[in-house]
Amino acid sequence: MKAAIIFGSTSDKAIMEKAAGVLRDFGIEYSSHVLSAHRAPELLSETVDRLEAEGVEVIIAGAGLAAHLPGVIASRTVIPVIGVPVASGALRGADALLSMAQMPRPVPVAAVGIDNAANAAYLAAEMLGIKYPDIKKKLETFRNKLKDDSAKNSDGGL
Repeated sequence: MKAAIIFGSTSDKAIMEKAAGVLRDFGIEYSSHVLSAHRAPELLSETVDRLEAEGVEVIIAGAGLAAHLPGVIASRTVIPVIGVPVASGALRGADALLSMAQMPRPVPVAAVGIDNAANAAYLAAEMLGIKYPDIKKKLETFRNKLKDDSAKNSDGGL
């Protein structure tokens, strides 16, 4: 298994499914877990330790509000963690984004845009593509298709 998706609540499932879809599209094996940094910290620690032992190479972690989940995961491992701020509460995800982007040195969390789990998976694929030529080739093919599609529509058609 190369990747793991962890999110803090079942209410985040629809957002995090977007990451799973991208990973599937690129043929990247992953596992998914619903684990709260606050409600089940021991289980989260055990899971991160197990994922590390299993050879997981990147973790996508989604959370809303104060969004401690990605930072707690990053504090437990040297596996890269990509945080997905989930829109929730009065600030609609701005608090979660800042929580992830403002991690204190030297325990970073990469952060994508609010509710943008797909971008987290694309970034994970790019990270894995450094090591795995088949993933890199799939990314290159994907990007070339994007370029070709843009060229087809570049005249505006008005």
